[in-house]
Amino acid sequence: MRHLMSPLDFTTEELDRLFDLAGDIERNPGKYSHICQGKQLATCFYEPSTRTRLSFESAMLSLGGEVLGFSEASSSSASKGESVSDTIRIISCYADICAMRHPKEGAPMVAMQHSSIPVINAGDGGHQHPTQTLTDLLTIRSLKGRLNNFTIGLCGDLKFGRTVHSLINALIRYDNIKFIFISPEELRIPEYITEKLKELNIDYEEVISLDDVMPKLDLLYMTRVQRERFFNEEDYIRLKDFYILNKAKMAKAKDDMLVLHPLPRVNEISVEVDDDPRAVYFKQALYGKYVRMALIITLLELN
Repeated sequence: MRHLMSPLDFTTEELDRLFDLAGDIERNPGKYSHICQGKQLATCFYEPSTRTRLSFESAMLSLGGEVLGFSEASSSSASKGESVSDTIRIISCYADICAMRHPKEGAPMVAMQHSSIPVINAGDGGHQHPTQTLTDLLTIRSLKGRLNNFTIGLCGDLKFGRTVHSLINALIRYDNIKFIFISPEELRIPEYITEKLKELNIDYEEVISLDDVMPKLDLLYMTRVQRERFFNEEDYIRLKDFYILNKAKMAKAKDDMLVLHPLPRVNEISVEVDDDPRAVYFKQALYGKYVRMALIITLLELN
């Protein structure tokens, strides 16, 4: 049975077909409005979410299917001590496909091992967020026309940012990608990632200053400093406003540079940037719906 635990679960050729399908959905939504009629998606979200949960629900409803599930652990039997493996066994009796978000790394993998329906990892702790990565890739491919030959700056919380880790692992399969990691010392990219880049002879650099590298970038991927990943409130307060992207910084960037953000944002992108045509993070959220529609169709067809 095919599931989605990591962006690497699909080959680049399979991703091309997925993105082609998402593009066709964007252009011809009516063509797909009944394709999942009679099917049900279970959204099992053990931690808060706005975009991911709602985009999955909107995706399934737009395909003519139905949605059931829970939006926080306290509204499920997890609050009574039920295990993930038992929960997915029950969910498998009621739904045709499941999207699961969980604060513990590996929880969706446990669910996958005990499930009789396809399971989609909708984010597990600081580990992976594959559907956000598919969203990011579709956004880049749709707006840049390619997934190779560019320099991408990843800025902010690179230590705990699962969206960053997933995106890096996905992009290293494409040619001529250079990474610039922009973070304070305390939030540097994990060493296991930089070691992997060295092994693959992929160009990267680590910097603290965002201003210095703005002119080099084809893409800037901003992230928030995540309060929920910190054990010490003082550290969070000290680092949360380390980077703020504003008009002055944007003036240093290329005319065709794109700014992406997995959202939600806090202070790291000033609202004055929202009207800049290079700021595509809200458009990125819409691409998230299209790619999840394509993913649901693909996994149901494969299984």
